[in-house]
Amino acid sequence: MSNYPGEIIQIHIGQAGVQIANACWELYCLEHGIKPCGHLAYKPTDSSYNTFFQLLEPQCKVEPRIVMIDTEPTVIDEIRTGAYRNLFHKDTLITGLDDSGSNFSRGYNYLGIELLERAMEGVRKVAENCRNLRGFLFFRSIGGGTGSGFGSLMIEKLADHYPKTTKIEFLVFPSPSLSSIIVEPYNAVLATHFSMENINVSFIVDNEALYEVCASQLNVHTPTYTNLNRIIGQVVSAFTASQRFQGSTNVTFDEFQTNLVPFPRIHYPLISYAPLMPLKSFPYVNLTVESLTTAVFHPGHQMVRCNPQEGKYMACVLLYRGDVSPTDINSTILNMKRSGALRFVDWSPTGYKVGINAMPPSFVPGGDLSPSNKAVCCIANNTCIRRAWCRLIHKFAQLYNRRAFVYHYVGEGLDEGSLSDASANLCQLVGDYEDVDSLGSK
Repeated sequence: MSNYPGEIIQIHIGQAGVQIANACWELYCLEHGIKPCGHLAYKPTDSSYNTFFQLLEPQCKVEPRIVMIDTEPTVIDEIRTGAYRNLFHKDTLITGLDDSGSNFSRGYNYLGIELLERAMEGVRKVAENCRNLRGFLFFRSIGGGTGSGFGSLMIEKLADHYPKTTKIEFLVFPSPSLSSIIVEPYNAVLATHFSMENINVSFIVDNEALYEVCASQLNVHTPTYTNLNRIIGQVVSAFTASQRFQGSTNVTFDEFQTNLVPFPRIHYPLISYAPLMPLKSFPYVNLTVESLTTAVFHPGHQMVRCNPQEGKYMACVLLYRGDVSPTDINSTILNMKRSGALRFVDWSPTGYKVGINAMPPSFVPGGDLSPSNKAVCCIANNTCIRRAWCRLIHKFAQLYNRRAFVYHYVGEGLDEGSLSDASANLCQLVGDYEDVDSLGSK
């Protein structure tokens, strides 16, 4: 990996996306020695912060490479007045005046068009300060109106302006049984349909899986969104560590698509993380590479509810960080291959890609996670993810077969045919995964 690998711009859209920003940038600042005001706590010994932060000389202050957008101001106003109010440049905090009403069409058409020019101008200004823009990292929920509607519009526009730049997203996906928005299936199906061709890799996260992690792994039985988002922040930190810190075997941003996505449409891998231990366990648990690796293949460490045993693996990327030995990693993976516990498709010749980074994980003071000197993030493309899409299509059909709430979408400028087209597209996506499943296992 070169000394200056390039920059990544993060784009947080809608309430969920902006709230995740709080957790992510809180952790990034801890990892790079940056105070909430943006000043460096100590003189850096390398340029690792350059991936996510721009240095403002000569004041020895940094600004995040970020754009936050919401159609109404409430959530971003909390950032404007919060502990990190001096960290972000005001031009990158972009808000409208009206709520999207949990309506994809309203976010995509009416409110989206009003905000789009300002949002693109914000991205352009951040991109101008990049020497080697490597990619965009999106955060949004596809169950509401802004993340699904405006998020899809924004991604389309960025695909036009930056067609060769890698685009990866973290999606808050509708949970199997937890939902506060009755039209969530419409929004999620439309968002997936409109974005599928413009995103390289999408990581799915659902709140139900995060609630389960909090209850079963961290002994937090009544979690807030702060608890959930800090878990996401830790996962994102592990995923991006190799983009920021020098490592012996780093995985670059564009390599994720190369290694994980055998066919362009099948770009929704599972993501999991270990260790997930409650704070009271520290420092009593002795973590080994083998125990961490075994844990990330357990459904209880996944960020979305589905069972990998019901599908087949097409590819797997294991991102280790901290005090890990390459010898232990090779031995662990060899034992896994010999055991045959994980079913891979026949045409996946190697199956595993490994990244090793010496920088240990950081932890938020007062958080739920126990500190650890090592961690692993597993990103696995497994056909079992089709179960999540099947659940979503079924819920969509329950609404659409009765034409429930369709007039809300048509009234905001959506062609009714887009709903049936979107459903057909997702049915085809499930068919794509079933085709892969039928190719055999090894």
